[in-house]
This record gives sequence, structure tokens and C-alpha cells, in this order.
Amino acid sequence: MLDATTPAQRPTHAPNDHPKVKTERVGILLANLGTPDAYTYWPMRRYLNEFLSDRRVIDYSPWKWQPLLQLIILSKRPFTSGAAYKSIWNEEQGESPLMTITKDQTAKVSAAMQARYGDQVMVDFCMRYGNPSTKSKVRAMVEAGCRKILFFPLYPHYAGATSATANDAFFRALMDEKWQPSARTVDPYFDHPLYIEALAQSIERAYAKAPKRPEILVMSYHGMPERYLMEGDPYHCQCQKTTRLVKERLGWGDTEITTTFQSVFGPEEWLKPYTVKHVAELAKQGKTNIAVAAPAFSADCIETLEEINEEIKESFEEAGGEHFTYIPCLNDDDAHIKALSAVIEENMGGWLE
Repeated sequence: MLDATTPAQRPTHAPNDHPKVKTERVGILLANLGTPDAYTYWPMRRYLNEFLSDRRVIDYSPWKWQPLLQLIILSKRPFTSGAAYKSIWNEEQGESPLMTITKDQTAKVSAAMQARYGDQVMVDFCMRYGNPSTKSKVRAMVEAGCRKILFFPLYPHYAGATSATANDAFFRALMDEKWQPSARTVDPYFDHPLYIEALAQSIERAYAKAPKRPEILVMSYHGMPERYLMEGDPYHCQCQKTTRLVKERLGWGDTEITTTFQSVFGPEEWLKPYTVKHVAELAKQGKTNIAVAAPAFSADCIETLEEINEEIKESFEEAGGEHFTYIPCLNDDDAHIKALSAVIEENMGGWLE
């Protein structure tokens, strides 16, 4: 993979004092949510402060929100969130699972792009919050000669609090470049045939391994305030369509799959039904064998490994549930990499031979 160390050359016919210029190439920058550098108090506080200070995530007036955040939430939340991260931390590599998986995804996407385009491309990743920052990776790509950059937020579904804020960070990084590269951002791919196929295959594999076929599959998506839907955010509709397309691909009936939303935060009403409550209701209704998948996440993270596989599972079992199957995110599965690579190629149309 080409990087910032690739030798630069003086342009043909340029005078001897002309600055050297890197060979032009296309940068493909994958972006995920982010991760703290460690699960101890101060790294957690820095990460949460950056995340919860984003007006795309929490859009309350800063003069109301910031005192609450700085004086109350950030005095307590780093401890509880840190404990949750500690329970899933990749101690061997000293990083969160999201970081490990994103690195693996990037390596596989890079290999796929190199096989097709050779040294014409450079593939890397960044995080919206924490490290490596979007700004640092844009800078590295420009230094490596990327005159075009395809920015790819790894969110199948568009939401202002995910895709839009990632794009915001990308555009802000471009503002600091003296010679700004051409840029494109990737549209949501919630209904892309290869993404739906990858999801369906992962579900089929999980069901094949289950001792007993689950009675229902809960498709748990990250939630958002209902108000955002009313204000025009398309996230809810895109999630519903993903569930419908997966159901149709699997050939299932309406009673075999359902859509829910998790990770409720704050006093507002969020998209319903809430996963944590819905799985308990299913158990009380006699559905004691369920499976849960998280299609909105491209990689397993705190919301899946800790929230779903611990908190939501516990809610189900306390209500009488007996068998809980968590279906991992697509992560670096080959079918997922194939889908991501196809989305990249479609969005690079006209940029490369």
C-alpha cells in the first residue's frame, strides 16, 4: 500500500527549483465511530467529552447541556462506561474490539483494492471520535499524493448523528488543506444487494449452528430520539427496509423477524420498540428461544458485545427466556468485505481505470 513515504518527483519540464510532487492516486478513507484509548478514567472522559459535545449527537443548547455534561455526567459516566469497556477489551492488543475489527476490515478492503487497482489507490481508516482522527488521516493521504479521496462512513444506514457528523469531520479536515483534493462521500448502503446477502448468510450460519431454531429474530438497531424522525432524518425508514429485505431474502414470514431499537439515552422518547423491553416481553409471551442481530453496526463494539450480549440478554433471561443467540456483526467476514468493496467501486466511478 502506498503511503506518505512514497518518493516524490519533480514534474516533467519543471525547473530545478520546483517542489517535488507525489504520484497522484486515489485515497479510500473508511470511517467508524471511535473508541477510547483505554478504559481508565481520563481516556474515557476525553472520549465521552468529544462524543457527547457533538451537536449532531446531542443537539440541546450548549449553555444548558455543557454544565450538565461537564459537572455531572462526565464525573460519573467514565467509571461506568470504563467498566463496560473493560469487560470486552482486547487486552492482548491493548485496544477495543472496534479498533481491532476496523483494522482487520481495512486490511482486507485494501487487499481487494490493491488486487484490482494496484498502486493507484491508498486505503486507510479513521475514527470520528478519538484516534486516529479524521484530520490526521486526511493529512496523511494528501501528503501521500491523494488528489482524490473517497470518504466512506461505515454506517449502512444514514443518520445525522452518525453519517453526517463523520462527513462534517471530513469536510473540516479538507478546510485545512492548502491544495484540496477532490472528494466524494459514500451514500448509505442499507439496501445494497450484497450487504443484504451478507446479512442473510450470517443469519443462516447462526441458525444452522443453534441447537434449536430460534422462534424469532430480533433485528436491533441503534436508537435515536423520535423527534429526529419527525425532523426529517431517514434512519428509521432505512432500518425498516433492511429488515424487510432480509426477511424477503430468507423467505420468512412476518412473525419470524422484528425490528427494535437500543441504546436509549436521556429523557426524550426514542424510536420504539426498545430492544431491552421487547425481548423481555417476548419471553413473557412464551418465546423463550430468540436470536438477536445488529445490522446497523458494521463492527462489533460496546453496543453489541456489552449491551446486547450482556444487558439485553440479561433482560430476556430474567423475564423467563431460556436460549439467547447473539449473531455477530459482519465484521471482516468475506461477504461483508465483498459488499464494502462493491460499494467503493460504484462510488469511484470515473476516477480509475
